[in-house]
Amino acid sequence: MTPVAVAAHRDRAGLGTLQAALGVLAFSLTFPATAWGLEGFGPWSLVAVRSVLAALIAGGCLLAVGAPPRAPGRAWGRVPPPDRRHWPGLAVVGAGVVLGFPMLTTLALQTSTTAHAAVVVGLLPLTTALLSALRVGSRPSRTFWAAALTGAAAVAVFTVRQSGGAPTTADLYLFAALLVCAAGYTEGGRLARVMPGWQVIGWALVLCLPLTVPAAAIALALEPVRLTAHSVAGLLWVAAGSQFLGLVVWYRGMAAIGIPKASQLQLAQPLLTLVWSVLLLNERLTPAAPLTAAAVLVCIAVTQRTRA
Repeated sequence: MTPVAVAAHRDRAGLGTLQAALGVLAFSLTFPATAWGLEGFGPWSLVAVRSVLAALIAGGCLLAVGAPPRAPGRAWGRVPPPDRRHWPGLAVVGAGVVLGFPMLTTLALQTSTTAHAAVVVGLLPLTTALLSALRVGSRPSRTFWAAALTGAAAVAVFTVRQSGGAPTTADLYLFAALLVCAAGYTEGGRLARVMPGWQVIGWALVLCLPLTVPAAAIALALEPVRLTAHSVAGLLWVAAGSQFLGLVVWYRGMAAIGIPKASQLQLAQPLLTLVWSVLLLNERLTPAAPLTAAAVLVCIAVTQRTRA
């Protein structure tokens, strides 16, 4: 590669890392915002309404932003639907990221603290890297895997000890959420290489509308709703921030730096979630947090410097 090409590659990697990090920051607020939302909405109502609102935002963007003209002098047009060969992948993204992960984690948060639920995102990077290796043929180095396993173990030990380590029904929801979300991330990262990341999550959200609209209507009719400042703010964040904007920058970051490396940035997510839990939910943070944070940051640095 020429020096100019090397510099361009580094700039693209730096921007991709920043975008993926912004996605992690948005995701770190998901559990506290969900806890706020559950103060006024039932679990099924919260998940269905958040998906509908996110789909409306995504659909508006697909209609308003438009696509570049295919020939000089032609006007910009609406974003064309994805090729038929991409719809199965979008269905996986929808099932994992739009429906499965939000529903399973919301059910878990009914009986679990956000600190305990954070274990799922502590293990998510490793699961995503494993599925990526199977799905897209990536082969990270041994150093990468060693750092990833160390970071995941540190986060898992820390978050499990925070919650007492006793397996509960919530744990089953969380581990199921871990698997479906990793599948959605892997497929979304693969699709983001051939279409803009915001279109990946946008079309996945729109694809789920035939399910989420009737689900929202039924859930709102059956579950009591109590609108408060917390419940409305939580709903708006998980819909706009977690479900759409966060995934937009996340998929762009994965496309730029690769699924395994981007997924390792999520090792910092449980610790960020714990910080938000203290600030927003008044949960107590143990003295072990700084040590775990230091270990996680070292692991992230190693994975970011390791070439596949």
